[in-house]
Amino acid sequence: MGLKLGLNLGYWGIGPAGEEAAELVLAAEGMGYESVWAAESYGSDVVSVLAWLAARTEKINLGAAIMQVPARPPAAAAMAGATIWRTISTYSRVRPQGFA
Repeated sequence: MGLKLGLNLGYWGIGPAGEEAAELVLAAEGMGYESVWAAESYGSDVVSVLAWLAARTEKINLGAAIMQVPARPPAAAAMAGATIWRTISTYSRVRPQGFA
C-alpha cells in the first residue's frame, strides 16, 4: 500500500468555493490524489457541495470532513446521505464504491 494524498477544502465559503474549488479539485484529481474533503458550518451544507463536486470529477473519492448531524433531524441526515449516494451513482462518472 502506497502513500495516499487528500485535499481538504475546509469550510465551504471560508476556504475556496465555487469555480476556485472546482479547479483545485480537478488539479488534485489530475495529479492522482486519492480524495477530497469538504466541511460544513452553519450557513453551508456539505452534502450539496459534494454533489456539486461529484458532477465535475471522474475518479477522486469525496468525503465529508464535518457534517453537523446535531444540526439536522436524524431522518434529514439519513436522507441527505442517501440522496448524495444516489445522485453520484446515477449522474456522475464517479463509481459508487469511490465515495468516501
